[in-house]
Amino acid sequence: MLAKILSFYTKYFAVWVILFAVAAYFFPAPFVALKGYNKHFFALTMFGIGAVLQLEDFKRIAKKPVIVLIGTCAQFTIMPLGAFIIAKVFAFPPEIAVGLILTGSAPGAMSSNVMSYIAKADVAYSVSLTTVSTLLCPLLTPGLTFLLARSQLDVPFLDMVLDVIYMVILPLFVGFGVRHFLKEKLEKLLPVFPAISVTFIIFICSLVIALNRDYLPKVTGLILAAAIILNVYGMLAGFGIGTIAWPRIENEPSPSKSVCKTPA
Repeated sequence: MLAKILSFYTKYFAVWVILFAVAAYFFPAPFVALKGYNKHFFALTMFGIGAVLQLEDFKRIAKKPVIVLIGTCAQFTIMPLGAFIIAKVFAFPPEIAVGLILTGSAPGAMSSNVMSYIAKADVAYSVSLTTVSTLLCPLLTPGLTFLLARSQLDVPFLDMVLDVIYMVILPLFVGFGVRHFLKEKLEKLLPVFPAISVTFIIFICSLVIALNRDYLPKVTGLILAAAIILNVYGMLAGFGIGTIAWPRIENEPSPSKSVCKTPA
C-alpha cells in the first residue's frame, strides 16, 4: 500500500511542482525561511538517487565514455546557440540577450536526474552528465557567455567544485553504500528514496519562485515566449542528437531500454 502511494506521489511530480510553485508565489515566507538549507536539500536529493542506483549502472557508462562526451557537447552547444539565435530573432536589448544566453549556457541540474528516474530513462547517464557538465561549468558557462554575448561573468571555480563534491558525489556514494550494505533489507524501502528526491526538488523549485516573486510580474509575454521556444527547441534538438548518435555506438542499448526500474 505504501509503495503504491509513494509511486503515485513520484509519478505526478510535475503536478506537485506546479501546486507548490503557486503556493510559493502567494506565500513565499515559509520557503524563503529555509533558503539556508538549499545545499543540504540538493545533497539529500542525490542521496535518494544514489540509493536506487547500483555501481553496475556506472560501470556500463564507463565502458562507453563517448556517450558522456556526446551528451556534454550537446549540452554546451544546443542551448547556448539556440539562445543566441532567439535573442537575435527577437531583437532583445543587450541585458535581456545576456540573460537568455547565460540561461542557455548553464548546465542541467539535479532535477534532470529525478525526471530521468520518473521517466524510467538512464539515470546513471543523467547523473554522469550532471557531474561532468557541472565541473566544466565554471569554464564553459562564462566562456560561452563572453563569446556569444560579449559579457564577462566571474564564476568561483573552487567553490563550484566543492559544491559538486558535497551536493553530488558524496551523497551519491553514501546512497550507494546504504544500498550495498543493506541489500535485501532495503528492498521494501526503495520506493521511499525517489520520493525523498522528488520532495526536495519540489521544494527547490518552490524556493526559486519564492525568491523571485517580485521579479516574475515583470516578465513580458515576449520574454516568456522566447523562454518557451528555447526549451522546446532544446528538448527536440537533444532528442534528435540522441536518436542519431545512439545507434552508432556499438553494443550500447538505447535509453528507452537502459533504465533504472522503479521498485514495485
